[in-house]
Amino acid sequence: MKQLAIFLPVLAALLTGQGASAQSLLPGTSQFNPPPPPPPPPPQIEVPKVPQFDAPPSYNYKPIPRTSFGDRIARCLDDAATAGLGPADRATYSRSCANQ
Repeated sequence: MKQLAIFLPVLAALLTGQGASAQSLLPGTSQFNPPPPPPPPPPQIEVPKVPQFDAPPSYNYKPIPRTSFGDRIARCLDDAATAGLGPADRATYSRSCANQ
């Protein structure tokens, strides 16, 4: 009788499908989690341009940008002071130097 009392509840539990649950859900979580996002695309690799030996050289014919007049005067006055010229000679030197 004792064995029958143990056997019947176990048999009933197995037949109803209420087996042991391996995972328990935390409160506030969803059973249906979305799939992870797809991985980003791989970086695009570009082949660098290789110079050709038989190609004609390309030259940059753009003129070098000229500094402003005030910058040229200041540089010429500094050069004249470094050379040890007096104030009158500095003015003459800076006028001829900046207009070149």
